[in-house]
Amino acid sequence: MGHCDTVTTIVNPTGSMNVLSSHEVSKLQDTSKTGLYTLFRQCALAVLNCESEKDNAHELMAEHEDFDIRIIQEPRGLKLELINAPACAFVNKKLILGVKENLFSVLRDILYVFSEMEEQGLFELNEPRDVTNLVFEILRHARAFIPKQPPNIVVCWGGHSIGREEYLYTKVVGYQMGLRGLDICTGCGPGAMKGPMKGAYIGHAKQRISKGRFIGLTEPGIIAAESPNPIVNELVIMPDIEKRLEAFVRLGHGIVVFPGGPGTAEEILYILGVMLHDKNRKIPFPLVFTGPKNAAEYFQRIDEFIGATLGKEAQALYEIIIDDPAAVAETMKSGLDKVTRFRRASKDAYYFNWELTIERSFQETFEPTHESMAALTLTHDMPPSELAANLRRAMSGIVAGNIKESGIKTIQQHGPFRLSGEPELMQRIDELLSSFVAQHRMKLPGSHYEPCYVIDN
Repeated sequence: MGHCDTVTTIVNPTGSMNVLSSHEVSKLQDTSKTGLYTLFRQCALAVLNCESEKDNAHELMAEHEDFDIRIIQEPRGLKLELINAPACAFVNKKLILGVKENLFSVLRDILYVFSEMEEQGLFELNEPRDVTNLVFEILRHARAFIPKQPPNIVVCWGGHSIGREEYLYTKVVGYQMGLRGLDICTGCGPGAMKGPMKGAYIGHAKQRISKGRFIGLTEPGIIAAESPNPIVNELVIMPDIEKRLEAFVRLGHGIVVFPGGPGTAEEILYILGVMLHDKNRKIPFPLVFTGPKNAAEYFQRIDEFIGATLGKEAQALYEIIIDDPAAVAETMKSGLDKVTRFRRASKDAYYFNWELTIERSFQETFEPTHESMAALTLTHDMPPSELAANLRRAMSGIVAGNIKESGIKTIQQHGPFRLSGEPELMQRIDELLSSFVAQHRMKLPGSHYEPCYVIDN
């Protein structure tokens, strides 16, 4: 076990949650395999460990194996007892307010999503509309909707293990967007998820915007590897990666993609696969790929891969802007103006993209196992949207093998995942992933990477 300063204390809640039933408390304290304790502890530790740059969930859990969290239920409300919590979350032994808010967001979402909704059978979802309604209910419960506010939420995707130059670039892009009054939504972790928020925060301050939104969307399998950064002021935990991705495109109004690894490739394949649907052709959704000059080759490889797998129609859905933060912000602001006009004309909600059609292949929960990864159909004769869905699943499996605790354990027990398919396509996948490894986009810079996958050409 690693050694670091810890704090043991009791904290009072923030927000509206201040009472739990005895049934809810027992669920959160149930340490059995079917209980919520393990999930609650893992997510809470990730929030408290917000300054960490580790990207291995298993290592984080092992380093803080003596951490515990307990519910104290009193007649006048609840409290949380934190035992051996990371000291970085405290100042003068008082929990940092932003960390405290995110901690109780964990409590809110764990209870609502994994207790109340599961007991009502709402996870047995057979229709795409049911899944969308579930995503809506989770976001509404988290108070993520501001009904009358025109579209201004920009989703920022990108790697958690980017280099210093790329990180600074994300901050400048965020700053330019903040100057234009745009809010930021990311996966809430470090790197390209943190930089845009920090930059936009300064931009908002200069424009005297006091209620800027910095929304973090995560899920239990990845939160420990990508702990919520301290800028996040609205944290929402979705049940799995598929609902997390849908929340991004339903809540957000445009997307900026920075350099990243397989997780970023998964996100790109998701949005392209969704937008390739015939019913989505007329829906404006600004999508920009951007990075500093040294990222030009990265995006060239991404663009070539998309062209070779999904075709020119997919390439037409995005714009690549290199080393020009102001142009990125202006392009996004102009795109959001189009989104506003479209939503107004179609009478769609500003706060939730109901018009977007998302097929079941992009909503079904994909559990990465050796069997499910090997069974993926990867050939050029598939419709582009279906190929995008399976390529997305392949990247999701690699992300799991890289940083999710369950995926890491699976790889340790049974060896790397195997991917097979059409030789030419497999070669292109291999080349793309190899470029990620060479550029240290699979792990934090300086750490050794052991591939969790094998490509059968």
